Amino acid sequence: MPAASPEKSAVKPEPKGFIARQYEFAAHIRDPQTNPRPSDVEDRRMAIYRELFFNNVNSLLESCFPVLRSLFEEAKWEAIARDFFAHHASHTPYFLELGQEFLAYLQERRDAEDDPPFMTELAHYEWVELALDIDTTELHRIPAIGDGDLLHGCPVASPIAWPLMYAFPVHRIGPEHQPEQAPAQATTLIVYRDTDDDVRFIEATPATARLLELCQSDDALTGLEILDRLAAEMGVAADAIREFGLAELERLRDRGILLGTRPQA
Repeated sequence: MPAASPEKSAVKPEPKGFIARQYEFAAHIRDPQTNPRPSDVEDRRMAIYRELFFNNVNSLLESCFPVLRSLFEEAKWEAIARDFFAHHASHTPYFLELGQEFLAYLQERRDAEDDPPFMTELAHYEWVELALDIDTTELHRIPAIGDGDLLHGCPVASPIAWPLMYAFPVHRIGPEHQPEQAPAQATTLIVYRDTDDDVRFIEATPATARLLELCQSDDALTGLEILDRLAAEMGVAADAIREFGLAELERLRDRGILLGTRPQA
C-alpha cells in the first residue's frame, strides 16, 4: 500500500471551542493593550466592539457618579474607567447595578496615589442616592398613623432612609471644594427618599442617626422606650434626652423619614 502523502497525513489543529473563543473575544474588548484580538477578526470590526462596550460602560459610570466625574480631566477619568472595565470582575449583569460594582472596585482594588483621599466616600454617597432612587419600596403602602403620638406610640421609620457617617463632608464636595484632609469631626447624614419620591438628605448629629437606627431596628418599641435605650447607650439620664429626642422624632416625621406610628392591631 503506498504511503499517505504528507499533506493528507498531517494532523490539523483542532479549532478553539466556542467558550474559549468567547473568552478571547471578551478579553480583547476589556483590555486590548494586554490581550491581542482574535487572529481571524479584522481590527476594523473589533474596533466597533471595543468602542461600543467601553463607551456604554463609561456613559453609565458618568451618569451614576456625576460629581466624582466632574473632578477629573477627561484623560484621567477615562484611565480610571478603563482600569475598572479591564480589571474588575463584575458579579451582576444588570446595568443598574454597575454603580455598586464600581464602588466595589474602588474599595477592593484601586490604590492610586494621586486619587483624591475622599474618592471612595464620595462614590459611596453618590451610589446611595442612586440606590434609593431606584428602590422599589412604596412608602404609601406601609401602614402608619401620620399624626400618631411619637412618644407613647411605636414610631414607623421609612426603610429607604439611610443614616450614614463619613470622614469627609461628601455632600459639599465639588470642583471648587476638594479637601485634602478629613476634618476633625466626621460628617453624619441621613439620606432618604421622601413621599414625593425625591431623594434628599439632612445633616444630623450621631445621636439623631442612632435614634433613627433604633426606630428602624424594632417597630414594637414606643418612642419613650427608644429614647431610654438611646440615653443608656450615651450614658446620660433618660429625662435629659427626652426633650431633645421628641424634637428630633418630630423633625424626622416632618421630613418623611418617620412615617408616623404603628396602627394598633
